[in-house]
Amino acid sequence: MRWGKGMAGGMLAGVALMLAGAAQAGVVVKASGPSASQYPVGKKLDDSATITLQKGDSVTVLTSKGTKVISGPGRFTVGVRGESTRSTFVILTRQNASARVRTGAVRSGVNAAAPQNPNLWNVDVTKPGKMCLADSSVVTFWRPDTDVARTYVLRSGKSDYLVQIEFPADEAQAVLGPDKLPLRVNSSYRLSSEEGSAPQPIEFVVLDNVPDAPDELAAELADKGCSTQLTMLSDRLMTSGE
Repeated sequence: MRWGKGMAGGMLAGVALMLAGAAQAGVVVKASGPSASQYPVGKKLDDSATITLQKGDSVTVLTSKGTKVISGPGRFTVGVRGESTRSTFVILTRQNASARVRTGAVRSGVNAAAPQNPNLWNVDVTKPGKMCLADSSVVTFWRPDTDVARTYVLRSGKSDYLVQIEFPADEAQAVLGPDKLPLRVNSSYRLSSEEGSAPQPIEFVVLDNVPDAPDELAAELADKGCSTQLTMLSDRLMTSGE
């Protein structure tokens, strides 16, 4: 019996170590410098791995605990130390967070911080391109400037279909359901404002499964080509821990 309990305990400990090891991973989200080709966006690195960088190298790695910028020259450990950014990740990736956001009262003072997109799944009208969605039934559009009411137009790249995205004054979000936006994934669209701005391409990609770990989601965004969201995720999970 003692032998059986000991073996079972050892097996459980082994499983725990395997699970912990599986969570300890990092994903490259940005790289520059002489060694940049060795660290392409989306490359996975073990949390305990070390990388050697030359002078002028900079590699940004997003791990399960947060984002770390590693600058050369030298030899460095990939893993992030310090306080976890898990709570920030949960808020940033919260689904169905489509409540209207009013920002008109936050613009006092010359040094007021620029408004930030509060949710990873919001479509920033100032940064179109390829957009990954957790749910295609409702699409939330977001804008940083809420001084006046503004209307944007989303047009299909292959038909005469178009829909208006209306932002009332002082509101940062506009939500379109399937009745107004029968979204077709992997299809090209063009987004422009009624003020006459040049149409910008936009494409929607619906994720089959949304990872609940920062490093795994970063890898998925990199794989799908959703670079704007990858950058946003990396920037918001930046940690000063060493």
